[in-house]
Amino acid sequence: MKSLVLVLCLAQLWGCHSAPHGPGLGYRELNCDDPETEQAALAAVDYLNSNLLQGYKHTLNQIDKVKVWPRRPTGEVFEMEIDTLETTCYALDPTPAANCSVRKLEQHAVEGDCDFHVLKQDGQFSVLSAKCDSSPDSAEDVRKVCPDCPLLAPLNDTRVVHAVEAALAAFNNRNNGSYYQLVEVSRAQLVPLPVSTYVEFAVAATDCVAKEVIDPANCNLLAEKQYGFCKSTLTQKVGGEDVAVTCTVFPTQPVLPDGTNGPSPMVASAAPASPPAAAVMVGPLVVAAPPPVHRAHYDLRHAFTGVASVESASGEAFHVGKAPMVAQPGVAVAAGPVVRPCPGRIRHFKI
Repeated sequence: MKSLVLVLCLAQLWGCHSAPHGPGLGYRELNCDDPETEQAALAAVDYLNSNLLQGYKHTLNQIDKVKVWPRRPTGEVFEMEIDTLETTCYALDPTPAANCSVRKLEQHAVEGDCDFHVLKQDGQFSVLSAKCDSSPDSAEDVRKVCPDCPLLAPLNDTRVVHAVEAALAAFNNRNNGSYYQLVEVSRAQLVPLPVSTYVEFAVAATDCVAKEVIDPANCNLLAEKQYGFCKSTLTQKVGGEDVAVTCTVFPTQPVLPDGTNGPSPMVASAAPASPPAAAVMVGPLVVAAPPPVHRAHYDLRHAFTGVASVESASGEAFHVGKAPMVAQPGVAVAAGPVVRPCPGRIRHFKI
């Protein structure tokens, strides 16, 4: 009889320990290299790239952390920290990010650091909130892999401004179609030998004909925006300078329901070399005002900010808390800290 009572008591005690401590309080941890985790991370990076209006597209490099929270009444929310790397594709380039080359270390690579909340519901992933920043590799690290490689230069450096103006003028002078205006200066490097300035910048077509423009201020963007992306090197020579510029013009972009279809061009000249101001709401993202003109790259922190909490379908915000200890029948609970299977693998290289 005593044995039966003891068994019943143990059964009740087991039930107390194995039951979740209230709905929505516990989370599960996935391996950072789990296929489901990677699906959520790739959806997050796609979301990042689809909402960028400036700078360059990014690609997934490493998943640092992941927690999966239940969401009432259905679905799960992936709370993630991921690292990205800047590619060589401009933000408005229609090339899929998967087909874009990652910028190499010796080209002065840029890394993104992002926090995402990604909802999985009915097998589909969608981003609820996002927050990122980005930074170039340190000069010391670049010098380790390439002592003579040029570093990123401030985009408002007078040499950079002059190089962009000269390149844009050269492009328009040989263009038989639309006159193009500058949208933003995206990247610049001062090359010591031969003494030259390398620049990358975005342009947009106007309703003026390039060969007939008298006052660029009278030119207006086309209703269906058409952007291009240019790379140019201005080389100093005895008695003058040489400008080599190549531009790729992208297909026209239809006007969106909110009346926008991309950033606006800068007026007249390349100075100051900062991107245009914008205030466009896209889901939980807010495209913010431009960063300071002394920047040397487009920092993702200026692209968007995330919401403070993730809302459930019932309108309640869940809050991160401690996960309850859930015992599994027939499995011994290990003492001491649990080794987390994160961060995950590095897909390209670590900055």
